[in-house]
Amino acid sequence: QVQLVESGGGLVQSGGSLRLSCAASGFKLDAYAIGWFRQAPGKEREGVSSISSSGSTYYADSVKGRFTISRDNAKNTVYLQMNSLKSEDTAVYYCAKTQIIGLLTTEIMLNQANFGSWGQGTQVTVSS
Repeated sequence: QVQLVESGGGLVQSGGSLRLSCAASGFKLDAYAIGWFRQAPGKEREGVSSISSSGSTYYADSVKGRFTISRDNAKNTVYLQMNSLKSEDTAVYYCAKTQIIGLLTTEIMLNQANFGSWGQGTQVTVSS
């Protein structure tokens, strides 16, 4: 069964850090790009960061310089290190996969329409 499971969320003070994990099962992670998305209350889900199968990374402007995405194919896991957290980072964070090919741009790699097999999400709450 193809599955992505997020973990690592929690409550943190503004300026703090969290590391999210996206663990894959039922398929080999190294053939896929993985994206992180988030949805805040009352808002649409938005792309945060993604990493291609070759390791290229993409970030939303709002998190650039603060978040770092990485992958460990041996552990079948993708990570999102989140530093200098702000209250506006509060959201449910989801990961998803894609095998999209061709010229990859930030717009394409942060578009949720290009991703599937969504995890259940993990809550991140940043208190100010």
